[in-house]
Amino acid sequence: MQRPVLALLTASLVLAHGRACAAEAPTTIPAAAVQTAEQLRNEAMHDDTAYQVVKSLTTEIGPRLAGSANDPRAREWAIAKFKALGFDKVYTEAVTYPLWVRRSEHGAIVAPFPQSLTLTALGYSPGTPNGGLTAQIVQFPSLEALKAADPGTVKGKIVYIGYRMHRTKDGHDYGIGGGIREEGPPTAAAKGAAGFLLRSAGTDADSRTPHTGLTDFRDPAKSIPAAALSNPDADQLERVLAYGKPVTVKLDLDCGIEGQYTGYNVIGDIVGRKYPDQVVVIGGHLDSWDPGTGAIDDGAGVAIALGAAKLIHDLPQRPDRTVRVIAFANEEMGLWGGRAYAEKHAAEVGKFQLGTESDLGAGPVYQMSASVKPQARGAIEQIAKVLKPIGVAYDAKLPGGGGSDLSQMHLKGMAALTLSQDATHYFDWHHTANDTLDKIDPQQLAQNVAVYAVFTYMAAQADGDFGSAPGAFAGDGAGD
Repeated sequence: MQRPVLALLTASLVLAHGRACAAEAPTTIPAAAVQTAEQLRNEAMHDDTAYQVVKSLTTEIGPRLAGSANDPRAREWAIAKFKALGFDKVYTEAVTYPLWVRRSEHGAIVAPFPQSLTLTALGYSPGTPNGGLTAQIVQFPSLEALKAADPGTVKGKIVYIGYRMHRTKDGHDYGIGGGIREEGPPTAAAKGAAGFLLRSAGTDADSRTPHTGLTDFRDPAKSIPAAALSNPDADQLERVLAYGKPVTVKLDLDCGIEGQYTGYNVIGDIVGRKYPDQVVVIGGHLDSWDPGTGAIDDGAGVAIALGAAKLIHDLPQRPDRTVRVIAFANEEMGLWGGRAYAEKHAAEVGKFQLGTESDLGAGPVYQMSASVKPQARGAIEQIAKVLKPIGVAYDAKLPGGGGSDLSQMHLKGMAALTLSQDATHYFDWHHTANDTLDKIDPQQLAQNVAVYAVFTYMAAQADGDFGSAPGAFAGDGAGD
């Protein structure tokens, strides 16, 4: 009786060892898929689908503030565009969030030198009382200085922080400028301030176009009126403050949260031939701020994803895995679409092969990084080799974040890329009335499409996976 048992045990160990070896096998991309990806890259560089998409969106719909009258119009536009481009499945998923509205905004220096100020209300700011808010300015050099301030120096005043962003290729100054915009207002409110002003989180210097954007306000009862000055107006305010006299400013903002609203993520699938339940996911966010037409933020991202998917769709044979494009709802007011999608699909994260989102304008992609399992690094290097001729370098030391909304799926364990775009001039126009179609260079947009088409197709054709699993990348600083 012992020999059969021993034989069975030996066979079991051999089978287990085989499974372990199979699990550790490297992920690779077949030579035929690499060749097709090179063809896609070359074709994309001369394809104008993405430009036509973003032109259509910005012309036919225009600004797309979440919950505004253009919100459902944009959704219907997206559904129709997905269908026109040939997606096999087009559907929506509901996203509910606070409805913030903007009606009007005015500002002025009352004393010592009366004059108007060009400003814009910040997202989730409440309105001012009837007749406006008039109070003395108290200036701080940084967010840290405000956090350290005695509440007695702030109480009843309008806090002003004048940090000036500088142009950089990777846009890293936005981490400071955007941080002041988000954290400054609630910090000032907690110390008893009556209102908050900042120099716009933007890099333009000669245009009176203030940059709007999100604050960290969530409780209307603990919020104070908050606005951003254009850079020239911030310069003017600082010159007035330099006289050393008390400076009084009046804010008149008609805005605020008005209940809840339900919008929708719009999703399109090109269904995979071999593994339809495994997906490579790309996208952008459909909403925009209201002063401009949302061309670079983020009509371009939606267009890049659609353009890349259309090229893959038009190949003679469907990809092995499903290619999914998501036009996310309400990214601007707090990643609402991305968070809703991640919560709904968290249990399926292992089926997400690889993903990332485009949300930094239409400047050319110059660098790729990835969060994948070690056995998939070779496949990433294969992708990088195809992208190198169009100016994309691969940094193996940096993690991938997945972009804005898809960072939330990455936090759940989705393998992800970061495709860094040249953001040298992006923050000149970001969140302003100057976010318009003329800021997009069609050839640079096409380069983005080539990058997305290449990685999406190669990931869809890979022999093996990239390591998506619940909690898989918790140690790499997952998420952008």
